[in-house]
Amino acid sequence: MGTPLQPSSETDKRETNWTTIGVGLAAVIVVVGIIALLSRGEPKTPKAPHPYVSKIKLSDPKMSAAENFVGASVTYLDGTITNTGDRTVTHAVIHVIFKDSMGQVAQTEDVPLHVLQTSGPYPDAVDLSVSPLAPGQSKQFRLTFESVSAQWNHEFPELQITDLTTK
Repeated sequence: MGTPLQPSSETDKRETNWTTIGVGLAAVIVVVGIIALLSRGEPKTPKAPHPYVSKIKLSDPKMSAAENFVGASVTYLDGTITNTGDRTVTHAVIHVIFKDSMGQVAQTEDVPLHVLQTSGPYPDAVDLSVSPLAPGQSKQFRLTFESVSAQWNHEFPELQITDLTTK
């Protein structure tokens, strides 16, 4: 036991524990702060659509669903894409917005546009790079979704062309 002028060893241990805890807590706060600053990055600004998008028309929308071999439901959005411009379209990405019963966004997806080729026994959806859309040409397209939010109101979603490649 220590004298009144000398602290006991038990008091030293308590002070050492609080110091260690304080230093450890400060180190964790600094590390979390650094990670938060590094992961913030620049805010994403929406990319302006390709100017040629105005020359592309999507029409005759149809929806269907089927079960795949695993038993899950697959949703298909079909329609016609028409190129009214003077360039050949070799790639397009469609931003699809599914809404709920309140008109709010339930799900969004960016999917590549595939056109239907009917050269075989059944229609096959292929990328535009395989079957480009020439000026003045129309083709049937298909968008495939393996899963759609249960909140979706089952009305035809909004389709917006967000990316386009021409030659």
